[in-house]
Amino acid sequence: MKNKEIQKRCYDFVIGVIKMTKKLNKNTTSDILIKQILRSSTSIGANIVEAQAGSSKKDFINFIHHSLKSANETKFWLEIIKDTENTDSDEINFLIKECSELANILGASLVTLKK
Repeated sequence: MKNKEIQKRCYDFVIGVIKMTKKLNKNTTSDILIKQILRSSTSIGANIVEAQAGSSKKDFINFIHHSLKSANETKFWLEIIKDTENTDSDEINFLIKECSELANILGASLVTLKK
């Protein structure tokens, strides 16, 4: 997948996460979950952008690795929200699927880069 395509896909994913979080009931628990998922989901794309500006292959790999870690964390938070909050099941399932696909792309990219 081309760099611009993955950046666009990450951007669209984060927009979806933001829209989903705006629909959650506001309480102490959801506030914490929202902060966590917004932090981790925005980090996916931000690290991909940083990877593009990396000064070396090692830098590039490091930022992609951080992006993968953020994707895995985001999937965790999405699963927690799915199981504890009142969400649209189609919307949250789509976000979980998309997050898993992004993580798979990033993981495959890392395997290729490290060869």
